[in-house]
Amino acid sequence: MRKSLLVAALAALLAHPASAVRIDWVPVGNAGNPADTPPTNCFAADCGSVAYDYSISKYEVTNAQYAELLNAKAAADPLGLYHTSMGSNLTFGGITRSGVSGSYTYTAKPGFENKPVIYVSFYNALRVSNWLNNGQGSGDTETGAYTLLGGTATPSNGLTVTRNGGDGIYLTSENEWYKAAYYSAGGVYFDYPTGTDSVPHCVAPGSDTGNSANCDLAVDALTDVGAYGLSDSPYGTYDQGGNVWEWTEEIVGGSYRGVRGGAWYNWAGEVGASYPNVIGLPEGGGSVVGFRVASLVPEPGPGLLGMTAILGLALRRKRTAKAL
Repeated sequence: MRKSLLVAALAALLAHPASAVRIDWVPVGNAGNPADTPPTNCFAADCGSVAYDYSISKYEVTNAQYAELLNAKAAADPLGLYHTSMGSNLTFGGITRSGVSGSYTYTAKPGFENKPVIYVSFYNALRVSNWLNNGQGSGDTETGAYTLLGGTATPSNGLTVTRNGGDGIYLTSENEWYKAAYYSAGGVYFDYPTGTDSVPHCVAPGSDTGNSANCDLAVDALTDVGAYGLSDSPYGTYDQGGNVWEWTEEIVGGSYRGVRGGAWYNWAGEVGASYPNVIGLPEGGGSVVGFRVASLVPEPGPGLLGMTAILGLALRRKRTAKAL
């Protein structure tokens, strides 16, 4: 039984080409950590408490990464994965589209490749998660981490869709996002995602001396993800304060979803734990909201690694024999 499962897993890996999009993951341990306490504001119960170990993307999803999805899945774009403002907004938009429907191609603008992608609806953030789960390439965007019904840009179950069970890659939950931003392995919650209770400095990236962020119009534009290299969270994530707000799964008031972290225009105090926000569906977001993903995929065990090595050796021998 175990052997058949391993073979099936290897077949799935071989069915999809090597991933075009690489996610840099940060492990978040300390499972079962206590919740943060008032006066901090949270939409979720047990604010910041997560019962399991997981990983979260070190950076916000970028224009270059999202362009890979578009080129793979939006040649005609019936799901509205591309927003025209991505190309027409010269200050914030980071992706251009060329060609005609059925043969569209997409390119991250020069200088915008590593800036967070914006103009991505909540539903399209879920679609990115599904696509990553399903091996990228031709992988489905409507099933996987989330089941999106209707085959249209706004799913027919859009107001009620929630995470499916099992391992995989997901949009972050409120608690996953909150813990990665504000919690320390030492058991302390900080007010800001730079490991401090002091209000961050809103400065340009070159002025980063620690506890700095893209906020309060200091840059008046988006900055590359990870540009504030001295201002990471206790777990090692970047830009969970400032740059762009970030979608979470949290359902608020039925037709709203939670966002966290503040953006390039927010006052420094608003990039902290006490300032959650909401965005209405179906669209929302605009030039101020991006997202990052989380993962519950376990590390491959020694059996799977060994089987992969054996299979790789067999394939190499086969290719060698054919060459002879």
